[in-house]
Amino acid sequence: MTASDSRRYDVVIAGGGHNALVAAAYLARAGRRVAVIERAEAVGGAAVSERPWFGVDARLSRYSYLVSLLPQKIIDDLGLRITLKRRRYSSYTPDPRDPSRGILIDTQDAEATAASFVRTLGDEGAAEAERFSAFGERLAPLAEAVFPTMTDPLPTADELRTRVGDDDLWHALTTRPLGDLLRRSFESDLVRGIALTDGLIGTFATSDDPSLAQNRCFLYHVIGGGTGDWDVPVGGMGAITKELERVALEAGTEIFTGVEVISISPDGDVHTMTDRSEVFHGELVLSGVGRAALDRLLSAGGRATTGAQTPEGAQVKVNMLLSRLPRLRDESVTPEAAFSGTFHVNETMTQVDAAYAAASGGLIPEPLPVEIYCHSLTDPSILGDHLVADGAQTLTMFGLQVPHRLIADMDPVAAGAKLLAAAQASLESVIAEPLRDCILRAPDGRLCIEARTTRDLEESLNMIGGDIFHGALSWPWLDAPASTPAGRWGVATPHPRVLLCGSGAQRGGAVSGIGGQNAAMAALEILEG
Repeated sequence: MTASDSRRYDVVIAGGGHNALVAAAYLARAGRRVAVIERAEAVGGAAVSERPWFGVDARLSRYSYLVSLLPQKIIDDLGLRITLKRRRYSSYTPDPRDPSRGILIDTQDAEATAASFVRTLGDEGAAEAERFSAFGERLAPLAEAVFPTMTDPLPTADELRTRVGDDDLWHALTTRPLGDLLRRSFESDLVRGIALTDGLIGTFATSDDPSLAQNRCFLYHVIGGGTGDWDVPVGGMGAITKELERVALEAGTEIFTGVEVISISPDGDVHTMTDRSEVFHGELVLSGVGRAALDRLLSAGGRATTGAQTPEGAQVKVNMLLSRLPRLRDESVTPEAAFSGTFHVNETMTQVDAAYAAASGGLIPEPLPVEIYCHSLTDPSILGDHLVADGAQTLTMFGLQVPHRLIADMDPVAAGAKLLAAAQASLESVIAEPLRDCILRAPDGRLCIEARTTRDLEESLNMIGGDIFHGALSWPWLDAPASTPAGRWGVATPHPRVLLCGSGAQRGGAVSGIGGQNAAMAALEILEG
């Protein structure tokens, strides 16, 4: 079967996630004929807002939830009308040994932050607060040097090392496990854990993992926006997707939803299936799905794959709606302050490494390392007026060190229940009341709480292994200059007419649009070449 004249495009994009929409908008604005094909009934992939509970007016960012890596350049280039709000409090971390005390990092009050270190750590607190501040200052040039390159052709490692200007830091981050740097930087197990968790969101690793997977994840977390800050998207993630869809359509992109791609050939044919088979043909094909998913589509067409390894996610996300925030055991901190930033639970370095060991042995970690976010404290617009008036709040728990292998063969409902129970027990170890007492009920009587496991991500979003990064993260640089447009932009596959444009691109991961922008730049070079 061949494509009809009406289904022939300059670029066909398989998958309609946020990166695909970014790529489509850039390409269509450059005058190219572009088609985006999405199997779901709506675009956005993981960057969506949904109402999980019938009859409840709460639009949650059900999968992705915070924004750090989306460059202002993409926002300006595409004319996106979005608002990102900075959180005043960076994090709150109760001491698991005594949850009546904890470290609150207030970005607007250094003295209050230092006082919380002293209150929690005692005589060593003041010195540890200074070390924590110095660590942030030391990382600042790294973010300032690396982040601006994310929308340019890939630099070499030597070029970036020179820009950073701190060879010891560069060596520590790129050649030695992150644990080494954190032990040299901090004395407290609690504070080491605060820093370490930036290297473990969705990544199954220990602080001393020789693969340096934790280092790469840490790098992406601390460079966002050139500052490392993580912002709340006003209106939820769905607001970002809505804007990207708008600009893509206004530029002339054709978007096909409810259409499943069943195979891709390296010569540009994209076979789809709805109620009938159809072929789309592109001079180039951009893959908005992960490398492993792309391999399945290429092999379904009887062609060679990209050789991607099977990815594995390592997280559980729990969404909930509360009638009020739970009371804390730490009476020196208000729940509103504690939950405004990242609330770290049972995430000392020792606990996180022990959780890795337990999961490696086939056990769900106990306690489960958890971090928590409250979107609605920063952006109440995601809630209906009556919920806001009643003081309701959303809460998201993100559990670490739960690799897909733990639940891959379990009943999906049982898997979700087990991980939900583990996350809830972990939180209840540091708050002053049962979480259940704070959870709202939907009109049908159900508690407004749900767990989204790696199994759920695989089935609902086609993220193989539930890996939110579509595979292992890569360093955002090259060892030596590349010779092709796709290589220079970090979007190459072994097939010259098939490019990556999603989180599986070399600088993909998180809601950034970077994979889409870079794929579009490479595609334009190829098409114009």
